[in-house]
Amino acid sequence: MSVVSVYAIFANADEAERVGRTVVEERLAACINILSPVRSIYRWKGAIETADEVAAILKTSEDNVDALIARIAALHSYEVPCITTSPIDKILGSYAAWVEDSVR
Repeated sequence: MSVVSVYAIFANADEAERVGRTVVEERLAACINILSPVRSIYRWKGAIETADEVAAILKTSEDNVDALIARIAALHSYEVPCITTSPIDKILGSYAAWVEDSVR
């Protein structure tokens, strides 16, 4: 197994915490880091929009990443949520073992 980092944007900190707690309880993610608010500028349905949102990073195993993405999307308030993954090239071995153990 290898560890994967999942980046997601939420409408607010409450939503990030609710979704994060759910996926950690369900063992789909080992943890979530809820970051400071971000200011987003984007095109939506033909208009330029601006919003204050909350970014988060979740860690999981490669085996669980598809289920985690699907679960975040199902719990999310947005019609089209931002959920992306990044492989982790280097990681402290004991941390990787903790992540993998947490999502088994």
